[in-house]
Amino acid sequence: MQDQQAELEWRDGAVPVSVRFDDPYFSLDNGLAETRHVFLDGNDLPARFCDGFAIAELGFGTGLNFLTTWAAWQESGAPGAFHFTSFEAYPMAPADMEAALAAFPDLAPLAVELIAKLGSDGQATFADATLQVIAGDVRQTLPAWQGRADAWYLDGFSPAKNPEMWGADLMSDVARHTHPQGTIATYTAAGFVRRGLTDAGFSVERTPGFGRKRHMSRAVLT
Repeated sequence: MQDQQAELEWRDGAVPVSVRFDDPYFSLDNGLAETRHVFLDGNDLPARFCDGFAIAELGFGTGLNFLTTWAAWQESGAPGAFHFTSFEAYPMAPADMEAALAAFPDLAPLAVELIAKLGSDGQATFADATLQVIAGDVRQTLPAWQGRADAWYLDGFSPAKNPEMWGADLMSDVARHTHPQGTIATYTAAGFVRRGLTDAGFSVERTPGFGRKRHMSRAVLT
């Protein structure tokens, strides 16, 4: 997708950790359960699924959020297809993605298809989903994006370690690319993130987080 790729360390031989941000890509406890709690439940999914439903994400990482959503779509029996757009500054090499996703055997068939079909241009088309991973600095790529999302997954690394991913200007750009009554979910409950979302026009609430994390945030564009 671009020359600049993720630099990884492996914790416990299974969990990828970003060298640049010193932060794991998914929960050390249960990454799949965390994704379901934060991003699916946080956006009231799969109850809102419908043909053409559009999801956008800050931080593609291993592709776990996309795969979890895709599995939920299939299990829900929703008609048609959904669209998933993700913005990623440091794409992961396919071999690293494959190694990381091996931690989730329930998603194995979908993971195999994802890795086989995701091209160097960041695009892949499946029977019931389309995926576009837009590589580069999101502060430049998101303003240029022509789409709008019904639901957002804000999944950059920790705001304390990657503050540029959570700035007020970026939250305003997220709002401009959200359908009315569109939603956001994120694992972080940092005050400056919630204030940035509020200032951008979202109604924000703090809700119970996953595992040892006390709180997370949900928001609706009002």
